[in-house]
Amino acid sequence: MLLARRKVKIETERMTLRPPVHNDHRAWADLRRTSESYLTRWEPTWAADHLTRRSFTNRVYWAQRSIASGSAVPLFLTRREDERLLGAITLDNIRRGPAQAGTIGYWTGEAFARQGFMREAINALVHHAFHRMDLSRIEAACLPENTPSRALLETCGFKYEGVAQSYLQIDGRWRTHVLYAALRLDRRGRTDVG
Repeated sequence: MLLARRKVKIETERMTLRPPVHNDHRAWADLRRTSESYLTRWEPTWAADHLTRRSFTNRVYWAQRSIASGSAVPLFLTRREDERLLGAITLDNIRRGPAQAGTIGYWTGEAFARQGFMREAINALVHHAFHRMDLSRIEAACLPENTPSRALLETCGFKYEGVAQSYLQIDGRWRTHVLYAALRLDRRGRTDVG
């Protein structure tokens, strides 16, 4: 099982979702830099060394350890036609035992937003989590005013579950988030309960 976790690779119609590697630094840093104003209003404040090679190396090692331990699945989205980095998605905070749950977070470079790439990635990762990892629940959270992210989650089958006050520090402030979840065996809203 550990060996299989190390070789996570998910293919979609247009992309390959795979863990980051050291050679991704330049593409990642360039994409983050050119998308900075687009991303920072939705993300925790970037550390002073956020875009450095050293920081990225630590990110790669964290990804390797997380995949090996089964605690997270951090993946880069690369377009198959030209291997261009588009963004990233992470299934994190994986809880086994009675919970069988995890939380997704994601970002895409501004130039690749609203082209269906993240919808494709979320659907693929959720399918992988339910059918390959045997998880039962995938959670997500976003800022209430992030209507594109809310619509994306709803399009991917996530359902609104409520509000978490002061959930995360975003752009330097504690911010309330709206909570969503996708369930492997979702019966919410159905009347054929038996």
